[in-house]
Amino acid sequence: METQKLQAFITVAATLSYTEAATQLFTTQATVSKQILALEKQWGVLLFSREHRQVHLTASGADLLPKAQAVVAAANALETAAVQAQRGNGRLLRIKTIPSIASYRAFNQIAAFHAAYPDVKLQLAEVETNVVDSALKTGAADIVFTRLFGQPDAATEFCFASDDQLCVVVRKDSELAGHKVLTASDLASADLLVLGESTRLFQPVAKLFADAGITPHIAYKGQRIDLIIGMVRGHLGVSVMMEKTIDLLDFPELTTVPLEPTVTSKLGFLRQKGQHDAASNAFWAFINSN
Repeated sequence: METQKLQAFITVAATLSYTEAATQLFTTQATVSKQILALEKQWGVLLFSREHRQVHLTASGADLLPKAQAVVAAANALETAAVQAQRGNGRLLRIKTIPSIASYRAFNQIAAFHAAYPDVKLQLAEVETNVVDSALKTGAADIVFTRLFGQPDAATEFCFASDDQLCVVVRKDSELAGHKVLTASDLASADLLVLGESTRLFQPVAKLFADAGITPHIAYKGQRIDLIIGMVRGHLGVSVMMEKTIDLLDFPELTTVPLEPTVTSKLGFLRQKGQHDAASNAFWAFINSN
């Protein structure tokens, strides 16, 4: 069983709020709702009653809650024991990263570190952005590579790797391709193909249109960049996404157009402030000097 679903159940039970639970779990309210519904379907019981916008734990939910807490606690203890066993002399390094890392310099930095420190046992996991964002606080990772649109959390250290900016992906034979820059107004009537909330790239696109007072027509929302690029090629719409994540080598029919106003993000490595083991410190010193 996925402990993320159990953790969602436990957090909603503690907060009695899907919104607050989503905030604590670094995810969206829709994701928390889907996780609870999945558990209810799997177990055949109603965990929460939802009346007059108030959330209440049902009798079945109250009965199952301590059992769910025990499973999550056991899973966390097992994970901790496994990590400690692997660490041995402090040479294990767990890095979680957003899916598009291969598009950025950070990927080469990790590869170079691995070559320079072959004795460090590297565990590299590519996960959705919302999972990356919570990995440090939950102890699931020692270091993460992620995208920031604002300032990093005060409890973390940030090592800048590169920056990126939103652009518009269009067919070369479209009218939009003739523009030197495009604005939200230029895309007001377009069929928009975008990355979804879990990638954390939907929010800045939505804000761009909201700031312009425009409600865009979202024709598709998903997680796969390659699929969206293919949809643009197939005349299904246009897309707004980060420029460096796009590889148009196999899509000669497509091009990108700068977006105005410019929306930029910073990409880099994060780790919690405080004491770290030898592997973490070696990696941190390496990326800060390369």
